[in-house]
Amino acid sequence: MDNALEHPDRNEIRIEAVLHALADPVRLTIVRALAHTDTGIACGAIELDISKSTRTHHIRTLREAGVVHVRPEGTSRISTLRRDDLNALYPGLLDGVLAAKH
Repeated sequence: MDNALEHPDRNEIRIEAVLHALADPVRLTIVRALAHTDTGIACGAIELDISKSTRTHHIRTLREAGVVHVRPEGTSRISTLRRDDLNALYPGLLDGVLAAKH
């Protein structure tokens, strides 16, 4: 059984989807947490005051936009920031978003 999730290829990532994904404060919190690790974080390990289903929705939105990569690992799903892809497509965007005051 293949547990792999679908992710857009680099050439399929669109700025509109990325900006939409990054515009939500919860998703921005997730991206900021992921920016501090190269190995990734289990979705449930990021402290957020939201339900599991809402958390899943936000991670899916980020994944479908091409902002994060999600891989199954045991019973968890580990998210990593697609920094290389985003920097190649939209230089400075991620750094600017991460540097913004919250």
